[in-house]
Order: sequence, then structure tokens, then C-alpha cells
Amino acid sequence: MTLSNIISQTSKYIDFSADTPVDQVSPMPGLILLKSSRTTELAASIYHPVICLILQGAKETTVGERTLSFAAGESLIVSHTVPVISRITRASDKEPYLAMILEIDLGILRALYHEIEEIPADKESSTALNVDTAGEDLLNAMSRYLALADRGVEKKVMAPLLLKEIHFRLLMAPHGKMLRRLLEHDSYASQISRAIAHLRDHFRQPLSMPMLAKNTGMSESSFYANFKKVTETTPLQYQKEMRLIEAQRLLRNGHSSVSSVAFEVGYESPTQFSREYSRKFGVPPSEEMASVRVSV
Repeated sequence: MTLSNIISQTSKYIDFSADTPVDQVSPMPGLILLKSSRTTELAASIYHPVICLILQGAKETTVGERTLSFAAGESLIVSHTVPVISRITRASDKEPYLAMILEIDLGILRALYHEIEEIPADKESSTALNVDTAGEDLLNAMSRYLALADRGVEKKVMAPLLLKEIHFRLLMAPHGKMLRRLLEHDSYASQISRAIAHLRDHFRQPLSMPMLAKNTGMSESSFYANFKKVTETTPLQYQKEMRLIEAQRLLRNGHSSVSSVAFEVGYESPTQFSREYSRKFGVPPSEEMASVRVSV
């Protein structure tokens, strides 16, 4: 299976005309096909556990202070929910950026982990984002999963089997080491995953390091070090990123005022919020809100 074969498959679902510079569709459960014929500016977002396979073009993603560049034929495995900054760096009308993004199902991974007798050993530590060349087996499995989109009964029967195969390929891949750590009983990766889930659901509330550390069964110093090892940022910075990204979403959706957005995402001081928002996005929140009103 080659990338050109998979690109041909996507033409059934993606609009490749110049009149549609950006197109995004979901032909199968958990699967997104994304096309952009334009490069993009840096944008903040939240990455959830996924496999992102680049079929054409190139992208750049920054997590913490580390920047990952990946291009056609490479895949990004995201094991934990993390705030990032990313941009498409190679795209054109003739050869648009094209990616397949599939949600990682931890339930499928856990079931597989107990079935496999020989899991690759990992001596080196890893982080939540890892990039490597997509193996032939993974390409084949992703292609066959996409091919089921128009196949009725075959889709109903075969889709769960192919999802299991894809997850198996990810689990055994060289850049799947953090997924393997995540599945180990009481590993630092699984403990930090629990802390991330709490922060994701309660980022508006004051941060309690002692409580987070206690919930993961770690000392505060160990929790801090392991959190940064996985996410490449500190718990406080993680919370701040979650708040600011949510604030940007609210402002762009026409929220009533900057102060109400500040309080909505957990800030006690609108002034501090405005200062940190400006530092993060390069424009004050009032200007962000004004630009949305003008465009509407």
C-alpha cells in the first residue's frame, strides 16, 4: 500500500477543488479526513489521544518547548490530552495538506495489552507526542478501514476488527512506547493520565498540587517531575493553557464581554486574564472579540 493509493481513496470524500481550500469529513466512526490547500499561522488547540497520518504536505506542532515537524509518510501518536500550538507548513492548490486522524480508543488498547504476551520493552522515557515513519502494516490497516465507508454489512462486521488491528499496530510501533507505558499497571504514565483527566474537567477551579499528587499516589515532587515528563509542561501552565484556549473559543463564539469570559474560564482578575491572553495569542481579548463582531 502506498500513500498515493490512500490519497486516491480520499477523493471519494474530500473536495479537492480550488474553490474549497479547507475540507474536513468523517467517513468512518472516529476517523477524520482533513484537507487544506493553504499553509496556516500558528494556532493553539487541544490534542486528544489520536493517530495522525500525514498523506501529503507537512505540519509543525509545539508542545512545551519542543517542536515536532512531520510530513507525508509519517504519523504522530498522541497518548495523552495536551495543549499544543501547531501550523500547516506545506500545502498548495496542486498538492494540499492531507491527513487521516483516528481517535485512539483506550478500551481497545487495554484489551489488546492483556492478549499480547510479548510487549516491546522500552528503556528510554517518552512523552505524550511521538512521531515516526508509518509502517506498511499500519498504512494497509488504515486504508482498509477507510475502504469500509461505503460497504454496508461488511462495514458493520469488519470495522471493529480493523480498529483492533490498527490499535495493535500502534501499540507495537516504535513510537507507541508511551501508549505501552500508559497501559502498565500504576505506571507514571497512567497516573498522570488520571491527573490530566481531572485538570481537563476542572481547569476552571483553583489548582491544588497536594490534591493532584495524592490522587495519583505520588509525592508532590515526583508528581511534578512526572507530569512534566509526559506533557512537557507544568500542571499550572497546563491549566493556564486550557483556560486560555477555552477563552478564545468563547470569544470567537460571540460571548458577551471580556470580563464574563475571564470569570467563565476561572480567572478572578479580568486584568490578569487580558494580560495572559495577549501574551498567548498576540492580541488582547477585546480585540479578538471586536474582530469577530466585524466579520459577522
